[in-house]
Amino acid sequence: MLRFVLLAALFGLASVPGAAQAVELAPGTFLVASRDLGDPNFSETVILLLRYDEEQGAMGLIVNRRGDLPLSRVFEDVKQAKGRKDLAYLGGPVEEGNVLALLKSSAKLDDEQRVFPGVYLISSRELLEKTVADKAEPSVFHVYLGYAGWGPGQLEHELELGAWHIMAPDAASVFDADPDAVWPRLIRRTELRIASFRPLGRRVRNPPSYRWEIPSTCSVGRARCRRSPGSISEKTVC
Repeated sequence: MLRFVLLAALFGLASVPGAAQAVELAPGTFLVASRDLGDPNFSETVILLLRYDEEQGAMGLIVNRRGDLPLSRVFEDVKQAKGRKDLAYLGGPVEEGNVLALLKSSAKLDDEQRVFPGVYLISSRELLEKTVADKAEPSVFHVYLGYAGWGPGQLEHELELGAWHIMAPDAASVFDADPDAVWPRLIRRTELRIASFRPLGRRVRNPPSYRWEIPSTCSVGRARCRRSPGSISEKTVC
C-alpha cells in the first residue's frame, strides 16, 4: 500500500518565497545536475527543491523521470482513477512508497504549500484523491513516488563540489510532456549563463574531468545515510 507523505511531520509546514533567485539555495528553486554527476540516482536530473533548512536539511522532487506505473494502479482504491493511463514520476530514492503531487493552479490553494507562483505541492490524501477524481490533466498534475533528501550540510557540500547548478523554476519544465528533454535544455541554459560570466581571453587547456557520486540513501531527519565508494561526501552527514 502506497503511503502519503505528511510534510508537517517531516519538516513542519512553512511558507515558500514567491520568487526564488537562481543564485540562492532556497525552497522553490531547481537543482540541475552537473554533467559530471555520475550517481545513477541523480544523473541528468532536475530537482524541484521543496524544503530547505540549514539545521534540518533539504527535500525535493525529481521532476524529469517518468516511471512506468499508471495512476490507475497508484490509486487503486479511488474509483475515479480507473482507466487513467498517465504515469507516475520517480520523485527520488527516499521512501519510494510515499506519494506526493504537484499541481499547477491559477487559484490559491490555502491548505497546500505553494512551491512557486502557480505550482502547489499536494501531500494530503484527501486532496490527492479529489484532484484525481476531478480528472486533472497531466499538463497540470504530476504524481511522484518517493523524494530526494539531504541531511544538514550535505547539499551545501555537494554544491561546493559542483555537483548541482541552482536555477529559478518554471512550470513549463515541471509539467513538460517530454521530461527527457528537460535536463538537456536546462543544463545548456546553465552553461550559457556561466559562460557569460567567464573572463574573455582565458582558455583552459585540457581541463580536469571530475565525476561526483552522491550517497544513494538519505532520509531527512534520520541517521540512516549510506556512503558509497567515491561519494562526493567526505563523511556521512545525515
